[in-house]
Amino acid sequence: METTRLFIVTFFASFVGVIPPGLVNMSVAKTCLERGKKNGILVAIGASVVVFFQALLAVLLAKYIFYNPYVRIMLLRTGAVLFLFMAIYFFVKGKKNNTKIKVYKHGGSRSFFKGVMMSVINVLPIPYFCAVAAALSVSGKIAYDAVHIFIFGIAAATGTFATLYLYVVSFLKIEKKTVVVAKYTNYFMGALMLVLVCVTVARIIYTWDEI
Repeated sequence: METTRLFIVTFFASFVGVIPPGLVNMSVAKTCLERGKKNGILVAIGASVVVFFQALLAVLLAKYIFYNPYVRIMLLRTGAVLFLFMAIYFFVKGKKNNTKIKVYKHGGSRSFFKGVMMSVINVLPIPYFCAVAAALSVSGKIAYDAVHIFIFGIAAATGTFATLYLYVVSFLKIEKKTVVVAKYTNYFMGALMLVLVCVTVARIIYTWDEI
């Protein structure tokens, strides 16, 4: 049951984390427009492979750091501040109506390695998944052994790929409405970040009670 919950929570966190238009998903969409569905999927696969290793690194950091309750509090505070700034960022970005996406009609690098490169440049998933793994580990119900670490990485990668695949199959249909979609998606992500702030503050209080 705990393994299933770990997979579902991580998958969902990864899935919604990739929804807002950003470096990786816009690269997938642009490749899909320029070189077709197959190449768009290859970019998504390359990006998801990197996310798998980023998630492994994040959960290992959470595993070895969060045994110390004082360190947990400091990192949870950092996470709360990070989520708060992300919420502000998404709300501000959502209010901007002049977002434009440039589409180029010329080929670039090979699709799979293009996805790998874009995902390596995008380092935000590491602190994001570290915060997710840390929030789960604070409850004390999930032991991050080798199996759970692997499941965490697989869930993160598959959640990322699921969202990127949706970009591949739907971007051509919503191309003219991208600005509107981005606006309301950013509002959703801002609200989600505020929820995570509240959850993290509750975890801080819980940790203080343990000391």
